[in-house]
Amino acid sequence: MMIDIALVYGVETLVTFASQALEAVGFSGPMSKTVASVLVEGDLLGHDTHGLALLPGYLTSAREGEMALDGTPGVLNERPAAALWDGRKLPGPWLITEGLQTAMEKAEYYGTFTLSIRNSHHTAGLVSYLKPVTDRGLVGLVMVSDPTEQCVAPFSGCQPVLSTNPFAIGYPSRGGAVMLDMSTAMTTNGMVKRLYNEKGQFAHEWLIDADGTPSCDPAIRFAKAPGAIMPLGGFSAGYKGTGLGMTVEALTHGLSGNGRHRNPQGWQNNVFIQVLDPAAFGGGESFAMEAGFLADAIRHSKAAKADGPSPRVAGDRAQALRAERLVEGVPLSEGILAGLAKWAEELGLPMPQNS
Repeated sequence: MMIDIALVYGVETLVTFASQALEAVGFSGPMSKTVASVLVEGDLLGHDTHGLALLPGYLTSAREGEMALDGTPGVLNERPAAALWDGRKLPGPWLITEGLQTAMEKAEYYGTFTLSIRNSHHTAGLVSYLKPVTDRGLVGLVMVSDPTEQCVAPFSGCQPVLSTNPFAIGYPSRGGAVMLDMSTAMTTNGMVKRLYNEKGQFAHEWLIDADGTPSCDPAIRFAKAPGAIMPLGGFSAGYKGTGLGMTVEALTHGLSGNGRHRNPQGWQNNVFIQVLDPAAFGGGESFAMEAGFLADAIRHSKAAKADGPSPRVAGDRAQALRAERLVEGVPLSEGILAGLAKWAEELGLPMPQNS
């Protein structure tokens, strides 16, 4: 893959810069390192709208008092294999990392553990949390929704009602872990904002304007009468995305008790985490063998077009990018670098050096 060397940076260089920036606005050292590592992991995996592109927003929230800089979550309810935490506006990357660590330990004892977190700050890219789970031979599921956000239209509608409602699942497999991270909408808010700022267009009609006309133009989201992102499945099969989006909101807002009817304020997320240990069921080896058998069948199935891409398993591309970028470095776009440079100047920090 051809990469502009001037825009490529070593992983540790980026983690160090992000950690220093977070510490400079008041975060503790360990919390800064965790948040920074999760953001850089997003860029490693190719999810660059949910990597260091988020750092300027996090720093702004911290400066404006919208994100807690230290502390621990409050335990609001707890049973042996389930719990509810109050995230107290702590950074989502730290909360989810801590929550998954607890869930993995509990699941290895009880077979499964489910954690609901209310009132987390933004949570970054969900795929960034999966590798530690699958490396441990466990199955992990993470869902997130913002109870303050309305940006996705329901099927047959053109008014924003739902959030983009992403979920991710990772599980071990012979031949490599499977890692799925997807929105229940046709695209993400991050991509809408990026294309809008770049005066670009989507390649497909993934949006719908306030009059009900499908559109490629991200500007409709910022119109006086705002349009919406379409649910997964779009104009013809969006009932699937709407149903999935409702399910994510039920498991995040519903279980956390911090849903839309409470009218919560500020940038926040509710989180659903579940971890399962295959050893408590049919066994880890048989699970990985079964998952791997299907993955191999998909990878070796016939491509629809002779000159087109071969079928691949969820996570294959992201994990290949990760392996490549750990060696060659992480490419950052000019837009991302501009956002980092502004904060480097503000905080008196040197910008990361090219690798």
